[in-house]
Amino acid sequence: MQVEAWIFLALTGFFFIAAVLYTIFAGSVEPVGVVALFLTTGLSGIIGSFLAFSSRRLESARPEDNEDADIADGAGDVGFFSPGSYWPFAMALAAAFTAVSVAFLLVWMMVITIGFLLVTICGLLFEYHRRAPSH
Repeated sequence: MQVEAWIFLALTGFFFIAAVLYTIFAGSVEPVGVVALFLTTGLSGIIGSFLAFSSRRLESARPEDNEDADIADGAGDVGFFSPGSYWPFAMALAAAFTAVSVAFLLVWMMVITIGFLLVTICGLLFEYHRRAPSH
């Protein structure tokens, strides 16, 4: 993940420079653009730093990070993907209703939809969790 981390950290630097230049040349006319560019800088920095920290925790280098790797080095299982889970659909539906309730400032609906959203997040997270057998 080192390549991805460097890409996002380079984008963070670019967005920061763009935000500073935008602040100098158009900050008094368009303050919303200044805020948007600095938030973009922060969000890309969060992603880049997460990928950098995650790459340090990997026990072995991925084939994508090795310049001398062959195509066969990337063969094998990538991971486990659920073949038929309804939780992502339910989570998207709950997130959509939450966004609608926030957009129209319906507080009673926000409480309900955020509750449904938390239930679907927990359902997706613990879908394959099994309790240890008690003997």
